[in-house]
Amino acid sequence: MKYDPEAVRPMRDELVRLGAEELVSPEDVDRVLGSSEGTTLLVINSICGCAAANARPAIAMSRGHETQPDRIVTVFAGQDVDATDRAREYIEGFRPSSPSIALFRQGRQVFMLERHQIEGREVTDIATELKGAYDRFCGAA
Repeated sequence: MKYDPEAVRPMRDELVRLGAEELVSPEDVDRVLGSSEGTTLLVINSICGCAAANARPAIAMSRGHETQPDRIVTVFAGQDVDATDRAREYIEGFRPSSPSIALFRQGRQVFMLERHQIEGREVTDIATELKGAYDRFCGAA
C-alpha cells in the first residue's frame, strides 16, 4: 500500500530541509549508492511514530556536528516502494526496517541503525551514535 503523497509531504520535507536529497526511483538509488566516492548517509524514512519522534529529530541534531557525511539521501518506505527496495539491496546483513539509517563509505556500508535501535530511545542518544559514526567514517581516509 502506498501512502497518500500529500499526507507524507511534511515528513519528506523535514529531511529535505536538513539537506537530504530524495531518491524516488531505483535509478536514483543506483546513481548515489552505486558510487564509490565519499560518504553517504541513507535514511529510510517512514510514516511511523518512531521516525517522527526519534529518527528525523536525531538526524537534525546530528547535522550540527563538525564532521558530516558528504551527502545525505532518503527514500520513503510505503511511498517510494521501488526506490526503497533498491536501497535495501545495498544494505547487507540486515533485515528491512523502517525507519533505518545506514552510512556508506566509498561504496561500502559501514554503519547501520535499525528500527529496533531507534524506536523508544532518546533522540540525544541516537544523535550521539550518529555523530560517533561520522567521526569514525567521514573523516580523512
